[in-house]
Amino acid sequence: MSLVVRTLSEQIFTIIRERIISGDLPEEQPIRQDALANELGVSKIPLREALARLEQEGLLTSQANRGFFVRSLGAGEAEEIYELRLSIEPSAAARASRVATPADQAAARDALASLDVAAHEALHDVALQNRAFHLALVRPLGAALTFQLIERLQVLAERYVIQHLKPAGREDRAHEEHHALLDAWLARDEDRVAALLGEHIGATLIDLRAQLAD
Repeated sequence: MSLVVRTLSEQIFTIIRERIISGDLPEEQPIRQDALANELGVSKIPLREALARLEQEGLLTSQANRGFFVRSLGAGEAEEIYELRLSIEPSAAARASRVATPADQAAARDALASLDVAAHEALHDVALQNRAFHLALVRPLGAALTFQLIERLQVLAERYVIQHLKPAGREDRAHEEHHALLDAWLARDEDRVAALLGEHIGATLIDLRAQLAD
């Protein structure tokens, strides 16, 4: 399917973002813009727009006269992302469970079902659906700034989600934790939601500390 001019930058953004999340674009090597533009059949103007947006999202970094690079995964960044998530997300999800409508609850169920399906496919799909599920638990709160902050942290966490799921057995554990979390959220058990989500995020951080220290 050919790229549509009206959504060209958005489509390029999505394609490159998936390659970053999946690891297809290596870290610490300059992105070859000419080759990438030729491969996608686009000019460098919309490509640069997409790369600039990816830099704003924290997935790329740029250097004068050298271009764009995929940001390296790091223990320090993981620590900051997950500590910030711990400080905001459990409380927000707990409060959202109290005010969630039946439509909100159905959306959360659907999001977890999509995550379960994605678990059998590409890792970048798992990361994307994982983000959708976690955001579905917060969205009913209706707190725009809180939601935007959590969404931003979720985007930054996606490559770490993939890193975390690499060892055998991690996906099964995440599956069990997500289902227990959803059950508590649907039951509007705020204390349990906050506790389970805090444990889930905290356990991931502990695992990442060990993995990224190697």
